[in-house]
Amino acid sequence: MPAACHIRPATREDAPLLLELIGALADYERLRDEVVLDVALLERHLFGERPAAEAVIAQTAGEPVGYALFFSTFSTFLGRPGIWLEDLFVLPAHRRGGIGRALLEHVAQLAVARGCGRLEWSALDWNEPALDFYRGLGARRLPEWHLHRLDGTALAAVARSGT
Repeated sequence: MPAACHIRPATREDAPLLLELIGALADYERLRDEVVLDVALLERHLFGERPAAEAVIAQTAGEPVGYALFFSTFSTFLGRPGIWLEDLFVLPAHRRGGIGRALLEHVAQLAVARGCGRLEWSALDWNEPALDFYRGLGARRLPEWHLHRLDGTALAAVARSGT
């Protein structure tokens, strides 16, 4: 970890900061129009009675410069839990200083400590800096797998078809 970088768990008080960082990630990924999240939803789903995910914040000189957001998965083949890394983001002015690596190492350490068999994530196919970064860490790309999503009206239609 870079000497000046500190990684800490996010708290309920960090919800506005996380919303800001998520917005910055959405801008970078050209997906801002998909963000419907607000502080209340973050507080409910990250810090409420039954948290759906966790987040950590990277700071340098006491200032937030990045975050990672992740949640538990389970592999039936391994018979062990895993972690899905939903977001890994470092503000552009702080990239190439080891902060992204420190965040990923932190989540990997949590995975090992929790007995996880996998740490997985996805990356946009055009994001060559991220893809190069992951390759440099030794991550394997899984070309035989395709990510699928049901959302919005398609999700509602499938849910209704079972009733």
